[in-house]
Amino acid sequence: MHIQFFGAAGEVTGSRHLLEGEINGQSFKFMIDYGMFQGGRDADDKNLADLPFNPAEIDFVILTHAHIDHSGLLPRLSAQGFKGPIYCIPATEALIKILLLDSAHIQENDFERAERKQKLGKWRGELPTVLYSVKQATECLSQIKRYDYGQVYEPIPGIEAHFRNAGHILGSAIAVIDVQEDKNKKRIVASGDLGMFGSLLMPDPDLIESADILLVESTYGDRLHRSLKETEEELVTVITETMRHGGNIVMPAFAVGRVQEIILLLVSLVKNGRLPHLNIWVDSPMATAATHLTEKFLEDLDEESQDVYAWYQKNLSAVNLKFVADVEESKALNRIKGGAIIISASGMCEAGRIVHHLRWNPPDSQNAIVMTGFQAMGTLGRRLVDKSPMVKVMGKEISVKASVHTIGGLSAHADQAGLLRWLRGFKKAPGKVFIIHGEEKAAHNFAAIIKDELQWEHVITPERGNLFPI
Repeated sequence: MHIQFFGAAGEVTGSRHLLEGEINGQSFKFMIDYGMFQGGRDADDKNLADLPFNPAEIDFVILTHAHIDHSGLLPRLSAQGFKGPIYCIPATEALIKILLLDSAHIQENDFERAERKQKLGKWRGELPTVLYSVKQATECLSQIKRYDYGQVYEPIPGIEAHFRNAGHILGSAIAVIDVQEDKNKKRIVASGDLGMFGSLLMPDPDLIESADILLVESTYGDRLHRSLKETEEELVTVITETMRHGGNIVMPAFAVGRVQEIILLLVSLVKNGRLPHLNIWVDSPMATAATHLTEKFLEDLDEESQDVYAWYQKNLSAVNLKFVADVEESKALNRIKGGAIIISASGMCEAGRIVHHLRWNPPDSQNAIVMTGFQAMGTLGRRLVDKSPMVKVMGKEISVKASVHTIGGLSAHADQAGLLRWLRGFKKAPGKVFIIHGEEKAAHNFAAIIKDELQWEHVITPERGNLFPI
């Protein structure tokens, strides 16, 4: 059996891992995730690149969760000939119906807008890339098969799999895959994206006791997050100071998971008397849909989150929470001179309505930009985190006079300590450990920590395209 890494190897986005081998003389090929590359000038090239296999030969895909860097190229895979099932948790199915259709819609709209400008002589360079259409995304969704946490399924004879809760976002899963080899079974465990222990929104990640082959993420493998208490203190300080100076707070956030966690945290701070009445606008159609969906899956959330939600339902006037529907209402937010908390997608500030808010708010020193999640290299979000005094937004150079804050404790990813805590759940060292989904420095740092602290020997940091026997 072999594994080959086609993304999220030495980088964070584009999770795509191919496993192939034979069972009783019959060959098989399957993918764990099939995500889109995001950020950086070469993202389009990587998303468009042909892979060294025929998509029609892929038997099935196991999808760990709905985020676009894990699911975003599934419609393209299907359009190229993949006709097998896509296995995921029910909440993930519900989320990717929102995410993939939105992704396709944005691609088609961007292309059509650029094409119109080109005809008017107002567009220079190549037209935007359309990786797949709304029609292709819709057709892809018909291939989904849902299974609950712990429910065993058999994608093909000789392979059994089930999902465990990864605690990252709604529907996020650790994939546990048992492959029959001769008279023995080989267990492959893919962590997906692991959530933080003790987070507000999601339950703790499930611990797994055994694996022969382990794929573990390393997004924050080289650093520690602030505690939730420290995060609350920092957020209270930023909001209080910004409101005192008559400013607005702009919070870029991932539409799925992060927006809902921020809302619950802000409501919790009002509930506990840490903050006064707040005016919050959620400006993202996708985040709005994901928030309403989260209400339908409340039982999957952490108990504390359920308690905060129940309190808010009885105290709706405590927080003026509005979900922005149309574009004109979104534009009107930029005419608010102070007192607004604007939560908008996308989380890395590369597309969506957040771009417009980052066009108008950073030049004013009384405003604050609060970054709430990981910002990949090459993205606008990363340039803001790195405190660039000037950033290009919508083709224009914008001065950044607003204060910029990174609230690391809100991450939906486990930090180095959390990742090690999860790894300690294994009763013995896996035969091989592949460190994925982390920038090169983070992945190598985490590999060294695993070898040093856990005394695990076979720890590998693959690069994109690497092939390994397993």
